[in-house]
Amino acid sequence: MSVIGTFSPSRDGGWIGTIRTLTLDARVRFVPNDSRDTDRAPAFRVMIAGHRIGDAWAARSKAEPPRDYFRVRLDDPGLPGPITAALFPDGGGETANLVWNRKEGLATESQT
Repeated sequence: MSVIGTFSPSRDGGWIGTIRTLTLDARVRFVPNDSRDTDRAPAFRVMIAGHRIGDAWAARSKAEPPRDYFRVRLDDPGLPGPITAALFPDGGGETANLVWNRKEGLATESQT
């Protein structure tokens, strides 16, 4: 697992921070989805400079004790494919880390 972003709470009930990878360095906002009409709808829209680049859904881990987090999917024409990650707020809601983990079986032979 790699932490690719750190976030702080925003005034609108979302999160604001930076995502940094080898190819991405961007200021990002998780904006509450006020038009959410079902439990399956995203809890947040992920935005860069007013442009939507993804969504985040509320989730709960299966670990004991369970932990609330957000499943995140980012996509942009400049990326080779979507990025899936998880946003984990700390226990007090003061900060959150965006964590990325490569899915099993996607590593190339040179990485194994």
